[in-house]
Amino acid sequence: MVSIDRLVAFAAMSFVLLVIPGPSVLFLVGRALAHGRRVALATVAGSAIGAYALVTAVAFGVGVVVERSAFVFTVLKLAGAGYLIYLGVRALWQGRSLRETVAVEGVSRSVARSLWEGFVVEVSNPKTIVFFVAVLPQFVDRDRGFAAGQMLVLGVVFTVLGVFTDSVWGLAASRARVWFGRSPRRLSVVGGVGGLTMIGLGVTVAATGRTD
Repeated sequence: MVSIDRLVAFAAMSFVLLVIPGPSVLFLVGRALAHGRRVALATVAGSAIGAYALVTAVAFGVGVVVERSAFVFTVLKLAGAGYLIYLGVRALWQGRSLRETVAVEGVSRSVARSLWEGFVVEVSNPKTIVFFVAVLPQFVDRDRGFAAGQMLVLGVVFTVLGVFTDSVWGLAASRARVWFGRSPRRLSVVGGVGGLTMIGLGVTVAATGRTD
């Protein structure tokens, strides 16, 4: 249903976005540092469910409108690119947000609660919403038909990659709880790199896409 070249290209762009520490990653790292591996993995599962819920909503709602209208597509693409750049710039200037997520919480959390929190954070994650609305339709081949189905397939790719990258973040943070606890400011470096990468992704989104 989806051509291999589009699938690979989408996977590559998804991977770039996913390794950037956005809201859901910051939340995941905070939970891992405060509560350990079990809570981190439950949060990853909730985030994956939330991400695919967004894909489904876009595929059968906004995505259909975007796929049929070049004008709407262009407006959303530029708006999405602008917002990604905005998030990148804000990340560069607000390095403290990373440090704030490592505040120690003594209250233990259940797997079910962590699953729900991961879902809520991902569903409300502006970075993911912008990516699905502005970028996902670019990889739909209208000549193959059933645009919603293609988006759902691409969404599976994004979700699987998200589980992988988030698990790496969560497990690494849970193993490094003591190291980060000694100097939470070290996370500011991660935020700076993430900000610059997000700006680059925004520029790429603005410069690419269909022209018809």
